[in-house]
Amino acid sequence: MPKISVVIPAYNVGRYLPECLASISSQDYKDFEALVINDASTDNTAAVAAEAAGKDERIRLVEHPSNMGTHLTRRTGVQEAKGEYTFFLDGDDALAPSMLSELSEAIDLHPADIMHFGITVTAANGTLDKERQDFESFNNKPTKPSQGLDIVRDIFDEDRGQQVDWRFTQRLYKTALLKKAFAAMTDNRLGRSQDGYECFVTSALAQSYQPIKECRGYRYYYGRGISGTAQITPKLYARYCREFQSNFAAAYDFANSRHSAILQKCALGFEHKGTEILANDWLLRIDDEHKAEAAHAMSDVFGPAITGREIYRFIRDRAYDFLDQQSAIDDTDPLWGWKAIADRIFVNSAPPLQLERYQSMRSKANEHLSDLKARQTLDAYNRQRIRIFVTTHKKVDIPKSEILQPVQVGPGLTKARMENTLHDDDGINISEKNPRYCELTTQYWAWKNVDADYYGFCHYRRYFDFSKDTHRENTYGEIMDDYIDDATIKRYGLDDATISATVKGYDVITTGIKDLRTTIDNWGSPLALYRAAPDLYLKDLQKACAIVMKSHPDYSDDVKQYLHGHYSCFCNMFIMRKDLFFAYCQWLFPILDEFEQSTDMSAYSQEGLRTPGHLAERLFNIWLIHQRRIKPTLRIKELQCVHFTHPEQQTICRPLELADNTKEIIPVVFAANDAYVPMLTTAIYSLLSNASDKYHYDIVVLERDISKQHKAVMRKFLVSSPNITLRFVNVEREIAGCNLTTSNQHISIETYYRFIIQTVLPFYDKVLYLDSDLVVNDDIAELYNTDLGTDLLAAIHDIDYLGNLNNKDGKRLRYSRQVLGMRDPYSYFQAGVLLLNTAEMRKLHSLPEWLRLSSNTSFIYNDQDVLNAQCQGRVTYLDWSWNVIHDCDTRLERIFSHAPANAYYDYLQSRNRPRIIHYAGFIKPWNDAGCDLADVYWSYARHTPFYESLIQHLSGSSHNQVQVAQHERVIAEDNGLRRLVDPIAPIGSARREILKTVARAVEGRH
Repeated sequence: MPKISVVIPAYNVGRYLPECLASISSQDYKDFEALVINDASTDNTAAVAAEAAGKDERIRLVEHPSNMGTHLTRRTGVQEAKGEYTFFLDGDDALAPSMLSELSEAIDLHPADIMHFGITVTAANGTLDKERQDFESFNNKPTKPSQGLDIVRDIFDEDRGQQVDWRFTQRLYKTALLKKAFAAMTDNRLGRSQDGYECFVTSALAQSYQPIKECRGYRYYYGRGISGTAQITPKLYARYCREFQSNFAAAYDFANSRHSAILQKCALGFEHKGTEILANDWLLRIDDEHKAEAAHAMSDVFGPAITGREIYRFIRDRAYDFLDQQSAIDDTDPLWGWKAIADRIFVNSAPPLQLERYQSMRSKANEHLSDLKARQTLDAYNRQRIRIFVTTHKKVDIPKSEILQPVQVGPGLTKARMENTLHDDDGINISEKNPRYCELTTQYWAWKNVDADYYGFCHYRRYFDFSKDTHRENTYGEIMDDYIDDATIKRYGLDDATISATVKGYDVITTGIKDLRTTIDNWGSPLALYRAAPDLYLKDLQKACAIVMKSHPDYSDDVKQYLHGHYSCFCNMFIMRKDLFFAYCQWLFPILDEFEQSTDMSAYSQEGLRTPGHLAERLFNIWLIHQRRIKPTLRIKELQCVHFTHPEQQTICRPLELADNTKEIIPVVFAANDAYVPMLTTAIYSLLSNASDKYHYDIVVLERDISKQHKAVMRKFLVSSPNITLRFVNVEREIAGCNLTTSNQHISIETYYRFIIQTVLPFYDKVLYLDSDLVVNDDIAELYNTDLGTDLLAAIHDIDYLGNLNNKDGKRLRYSRQVLGMRDPYSYFQAGVLLLNTAEMRKLHSLPEWLRLSSNTSFIYNDQDVLNAQCQGRVTYLDWSWNVIHDCDTRLERIFSHAPANAYYDYLQSRNRPRIIHYAGFIKPWNDAGCDLADVYWSYARHTPFYESLIQHLSGSSHNQVQVAQHERVIAEDNGLRRLVDPIAPIGSARREILKTVARAVEGRH
């Protein structure tokens, strides 16, 4: 019996095997056998081995009739081995001449079950030398002797820090141990990570372990086979994922068979460490273009929590590197691509440990990113010598800028301190005066706490227009626009380069100085304008001016010139050189302080309490007139003021994080406007009345104008269970700039919102969409759990459309074929109930493409027609009971009955047990209480807080619009048109929508 057996699993290594076998034959030690197990190679491997065996009787060739993989090939080698000790040598590696003699000496000195030797690494196939060095250093790391279960724990127990690697080929084993171990291992074919599994089982059965790392005669070629960092495809990565998972499962099976809690814990450690190794391939071997696809493949195998954790691990580590090196990260860094992929992975539910590890890693990654952003913001802040402070009291969009810096005013008053912003209650401040001083508390704070060359001030709604273009203003001297986005930032020069170029070279920059005889209601003079303000008192302006003339007699002429002149600028917006700004503050704040001390404002209205802020607008003009008079060379520039009507941050839906992560989330989307809230509430209430407590229902309402009060009423009424979430998403921005019209007077713009789902809910790959003019009579979980495969959606045939197809005039049939391009017009479905495969819909069309396609003026039913045209052939058809259309205006007899007989029969059958009743058409229960199936509707509606509103609507009352509150108007708050528009066009009315368009045109917004 030889002392040492060398087992060489060989598959298609013919070009490397001669070197491998030659290194064995040339050993200075003779008492060994070498077994080449040819795993049905398709190259010359067998011939090479046979030739070597013919020359050296210690070499023996064993043939596999079919390819079985490395794991089972190793098992064959173990079964054939006759030596006292055995180790494995890959066919593309080699041995130093003294390797076996060194192993023999080690056996005599330390006859352990497992003897862990070192390796000498050679870079192959272009592998970088640093990679080679790192790999060699890791595998030659010193380890300590161990006994019993400590052997496996040192490798796999996370509490031990996983001190020892699990390379199966880097160990010499007692052959008896190997035979026992492989007999206990799986009979299945394994792939990557099989070393970890085989090491796990063998180490668990061993009694002694001895490191002999000084023995480094194993010559490992790093870069051959599947080692190294060569690029791989997502398809190959998906295979690796499945292979790793098979090894983890096999390890758990072995641990369970031994009924050992320690081994189960070690199996978990194997899974955690193995997953990290697998994820490293995602980072290093998948190119950026295919990383998202590969991440999806990993998620399919391991689930989103494990996949998300590993990607967040890379984000954490890279962010930490930037923090540690105190270096800056730019927008092109790959970290942001990883972040986008990680954010896209929606963790719905997962086992508690997986979820905990995911949340912990994500939290730490985001913490590092936040620290990195804060440090870079601070660095940029300290470098920037032009500082324009944007006063705000709520979260709003601010242009990405180092110059424009948000300041939250009065945070101590609201107890809601905003992150990533400056605060006017830090340092020396008068923050508590904000209700009276408004944006002046920002000016005071900057004066006392900030060092800069230029100080500027604007508001979260109003900015300077730094561009060189002249934009159209409304009658109040303001440019009106909607959102702060990339387009408006470019349009108005709200970028650092443009701002810096505009500011430098001037002493003072103001908003436009307007002639009050032709603007702002044509009051003619500042004195007359102040007198006309409903909540301000002329005596206060006169008192403030008297204080100025008393404290600064040289300003007397300037006061008179301003009050009785015709010009003024407004908004407390300006940019000044440091010396001028400090001089202005030293002049202004004592005047306001004296005014406050001598004025009783206890009976003033809320707007009246802001008198100091209003006075400051006038005092600034007086100060500027004086500066111009005494400093004729003062360089002053006027800039236009742009007023953004919707500066609030865009509503972004985030994945839900549930306390009970065992429940599957069912996302359900509705679309509605404020006038449709009673109907929307009834629809949601009916759904929740039939919901199961086994699921969590994520109800998302897409809207533009639902009032805060309506939302509050709906939340209080509907969210009565922990398995319900109600969210509202404003989609104004998604449809901004789109020319959305409908070809049917009974269809509103909200019909387009179903296309927005794929954009605003990017973390869901399947979503249920429901119209708001329906009621649900069954648990929609059954509907949601429909398997869509690669179909784009699931829907129900449209009985009305099918009936029209059979009209003798053939118009609808021709329309379906010629306009819609439908191959089978009788496959037409109704779009009020849709189970959307949003993952596939994103691939088919982007949101702009969907909206463009659906705006075809040739369509009868815009969104429904385009869905039928684009999705044909990829539709899963649902049971008719999931969308039972009611009989509107006797259409059942006049139209439905003309549909194909089998369809009509199925429709009639569905009316016996309607799981969703859809009140499509112009007749609804809330305008005709006796309409078909109205009794079912009212059985739900009468329980809602809007029941009375529906009754008012039914009665035809002129007050049937439930106006609990007014939403923020499109017409500017300070626009005189508002006083004329409100009485003749109430909010929510069709006339209001028309006048909005007119108002925008008048104000120059388009």
